[in-house]
Amino acid sequence: MQLTHLGHSAVLVQTDGARILIDPGNFSDAWHGLTDLDAILVTHQHADHLDPAALPALLAANPGARVVVEPSILAASEAGDLPELPGASGLAPDDQTAIGDVLVTAVGGAHAVIHPDLPRIGNVGFVLRSEGQPTFFHPGDSYAVAPGGVDVVAVPLYGPWGALRETIDFARAVAAPEGFGIHDELLNDRGRGLITGRVKAMTPTSLVDLRGGQTHTF
Repeated sequence: MQLTHLGHSAVLVQTDGARILIDPGNFSDAWHGLTDLDAILVTHQHADHLDPAALPALLAANPGARVVVEPSILAASEAGDLPELPGASGLAPDDQTAIGDVLVTAVGGAHAVIHPDLPRIGNVGFVLRSEGQPTFFHPGDSYAVAPGGVDVVAVPLYGPWGALRETIDFARAVAAPEGFGIHDELLNDRGRGLITGRVKAMTPTSLVDLRGGQTHTF
């Protein structure tokens, strides 16, 4: 399984039978221009995970791609709050769908609390499994769920909803041997170094630095 971090929470997953983009948000443009996608997965409706301005071009460049999203995104699209998502399907927690040789399972259900005064929205993490490949987990914006059997985890390093103690507890709970940082565009290099250093030192997960659109084969 080849994983490419395309900035913030955008991740390109490639196996022998599938090419899948997760969370094309507006904190990054490294995913702009991607083609030949089999699917686009979206964990929740915040713009840093689903860019409403650039999404139509991505869909036009990938007319054959399935669009699989956290279910409330469909209602937001129908209400006109998000761009039209023709043919998109929602994936509720514990539901599964197959994309090529990859089985995608949705987990979780709710975004982490940002502040008690702000309404919570839906959020699903995605667990991607393919025979003979590592199991990959992208949690979106939540530390609440730790699926079993994860080999590679995308660790959100910082957000207005998270703290370092929660990041460490999340990585410990998932206990994946390998991973890489995401949700990091609000950090400078010193901040990234501080958090990744703590995760490496205090959890069983060895983090690979994939900044700058690097691709790593896990």
